[in-house]
Amino acid sequence: MVRKGCSKAVFCALAATALAACSGGEGGATRTVSADPFCQQVIPAVEAYMAASRASHPAPTDPRYGGTLVVGSIGELADGMNAAVSSDYSATQHQQFVNLMTLLDYDAAGNPRPYLAESWEIADDNRSVTFRLRRDVFWHDGEQTDARDVAFTYVTVTNPATAFPNAAFWDHYVKGAEGVEVIDDFTVRISMEPHAEFLDPFRTVAILPEHLLGDVPPGDLKQHPFGTQCPVGNGPFVFWSHTPQDRWVFEANPAFPEGLGGRPFVDRYMYRIIPEQTTLLTELLTQNIDVYLAPRPDQAQRILDDPNVELLRYPFRNYVLVGWNARRPQLTDARVRRAITMGTNRQSIVDAILQGYGTVADGSVPPFHWAYDPDAPGLAYDPEGAKALLEEAGWTDRDGDGVRENADGVPLAFSIKYNTGNQQRQDVAEIMQAQLADVGIAVQPQVVEWATLLQQINTPELRDFDGVVMGWVVEFKLDDMDLFHSDRIDQPYAWSGTRNPEIDRLLEQLALIVDRDEARARWAEYQEALIEEQPYTFFYFPDRLDGVSTRVKGVVMDARGEWLNIREWYIDPASR
Repeated sequence: MVRKGCSKAVFCALAATALAACSGGEGGATRTVSADPFCQQVIPAVEAYMAASRASHPAPTDPRYGGTLVVGSIGELADGMNAAVSSDYSATQHQQFVNLMTLLDYDAAGNPRPYLAESWEIADDNRSVTFRLRRDVFWHDGEQTDARDVAFTYVTVTNPATAFPNAAFWDHYVKGAEGVEVIDDFTVRISMEPHAEFLDPFRTVAILPEHLLGDVPPGDLKQHPFGTQCPVGNGPFVFWSHTPQDRWVFEANPAFPEGLGGRPFVDRYMYRIIPEQTTLLTELLTQNIDVYLAPRPDQAQRILDDPNVELLRYPFRNYVLVGWNARRPQLTDARVRRAITMGTNRQSIVDAILQGYGTVADGSVPPFHWAYDPDAPGLAYDPEGAKALLEEAGWTDRDGDGVRENADGVPLAFSIKYNTGNQQRQDVAEIMQAQLADVGIAVQPQVVEWATLLQQINTPELRDFDGVVMGWVVEFKLDDMDLFHSDRIDQPYAWSGTRNPEIDRLLEQLALIVDRDEARARWAEYQEALIEEQPYTFFYFPDRLDGVSTRVKGVVMDARGEWLNIREWYIDPASR
């Protein structure tokens, strides 16, 4: 449903089955607009509102305003700006900080602070939270952002038909329309059961426009053109264009509220997809991109040595893993999965790949987090112990070919997938191939394009993988329910498909314990149980590295994300 009408004067001549170029934007640039009927309605409305906004909010004379900022990374923003279905970290960051807005965000100390919501109130019995919204936030087509947008987003992401990837966010909320009440145009109340760190989901999930998506069936949202062809946000940057597997372009929102910093400094922001990291480094060093996200550690010295770029390094919320699909008969037995980890020299791989920029992981809790147990008994490199476990599980080399088989003659062989352009993940798969051959396991590395890989591993009906090298970014509120709880085995992130009653029990308890001192003992138990189960081979917690041109000023990056203050980045006027 498109609630807002559009003047015929702002429509371009669009053929019903073709793409057409429309003018507008900074400097009168042209772009290609999707021929989808939805896009043909919303894009002219956005252009009309932005033209009026530029006229009424001219760019300040401050020399920091102006220029084009280019960020380069290896992967597409899978599912784009559709916060209801997105499972990609970089896409979610763009929803939070670039194109859309969340109700709140975090300060540097991890404390919640107002954003779209100017304030909130928690009920005395901790059974509801009431958000009061700013009145000066408008969707990029001119519609005002209001409580109905928040209610629509909440009902949508808590509807199972939507298949919102992080379903555990809402485990202790009253789901659906029964859980949300629109009190007035700018006040909305959400009901819940008392539980720990309940505000965190509202830092992550961006609000969506009810007037554009309200009539879309939840099951159709993932394929809706809003996500990747013509998203309409309300954040500091307005969608301009998307060329799949090449780039996203956004423009400064001249009507972004002054109380939140107003118009961003840069006129235009471009996110380029460059799937080869050597090329990314070259583009950074030759000033063709301003920011190179997550360079390889072996590239760090090149960045440090160049006076025109700098290397940012900080602890982050992610870990690298090899997820095992326990639905596969070769990987069903936890003893086999433990043997795989024991047969892999993770410390040597970390030393080679990270070059000091990270540590070996034995579980899902980052070392900087209060719940981390440094005394958890990890699985050390032990090839002989791995062989003994495999023998115990019934896998022996019955035909002398160097690869173990079970009693039915099925070889202990599987593939490990990784995404295109990620050298570190390729290295993990290839080194595991060599090391596991020594204990009688045949591994075949397999490279897959990023968006395709996400579909293969996240689609419950598909699960087209044996093992997969992935990175996982945890939220500030740690919760592995969607990963490892038996009840979530058919949800997108249940890659391993393992069922463990002890892990289920601990996950259920941890979600409800508010007191951190009490929770620490349970977290220690959980980390031990996870080591025993080995749904993943946990590899390492890498430090986050980012290469940034010295011509870009005001950049702040930390565990909250890379884009958290992008509206404050500016380009040295002498370098434009």
